Amino acid sequence: MALSLKGTFYISHGSPMLAIDDSIEIRKVLKSWKNIFPQTPSAILIISAHWDTRVPSVNIVERNDTIHDFYGFPKPLYQIKYPAPGAPQLARKVRDLLQKSGFSAVEEDRRRGLDHGAWVPLMLMYPEASIPVCQLSVQSHKDGSHHYNMGKALSSLKDEGVLIIGSGSAVHNLRELVRDGSTGVFPWAQEFDDWLKTTLLQRRYDDINHWDKKAPQPKKAHPSPEHFYPLHVAIGAAGGNPTAKVIHSNIEMGCLSYSSYQFNEVPGSCSS
Repeated sequence: MALSLKGTFYISHGSPMLAIDDSIEIRKVLKSWKNIFPQTPSAILIISAHWDTRVPSVNIVERNDTIHDFYGFPKPLYQIKYPAPGAPQLARKVRDLLQKSGFSAVEEDRRRGLDHGAWVPLMLMYPEASIPVCQLSVQSHKDGSHHYNMGKALSSLKDEGVLIIGSGSAVHNLRELVRDGSTGVFPWAQEFDDWLKTTLLQRRYDDINHWDKKAPQPKKAHPSPEHFYPLHVAIGAAGGNPTAKVIHSNIEMGCLSYSSYQFNEVPGSCSS
């Protein structure tokens, strides 16, 4: 059944192997994206966990290079190219909206392309690489509220046909991964993932903003927060007090969560 693309999304991209490994469950969802969400966005703004900067930064390029920012993976991964056009007009609008909302220091990067947090999900969702893409960075030294407010500043973009995607992982602790499949899901990872789902569906976004105090074992689920903060941007960018919808949920390698969500503004709601 076709669904509306209006709203914002948080996609857990997990491992770079998502690009080539059909055993990763969320691949089926992403490869069916255009059947599920048939509308074509005018441009894509993607907030990736793999671009972590001192202040919010946007890439202003005419054509996006493909950044292979990972090591020790099979050779075919390094041969993939996703030459999506840049979105310089969108990037400048992102910069202006952030600055008008109090983010006085916003940097422009005129060389950076798309890291794997961006191109891996996008190559499955929009394989033609024909939609203009702009990337926005996270600031791991800041908190959830900072990123939620970044999203709020950008909420008008979704009404202009821009698809806003936060790309991270709902649970992301690489030191605890069990890559040989010899274990089930760790209880602490399941507990955090369940807390996240319940909290989002109940629209308790203040708890999400203060996840480091409200969530069970937050430091275990996210030893560093860069894979979680794209979620906060997506929630803020949805506008108002949005509803949350689960679009996929599973945990692999013990503690790598692919749980992903769509957020839709409720007409007449107020921001929290």
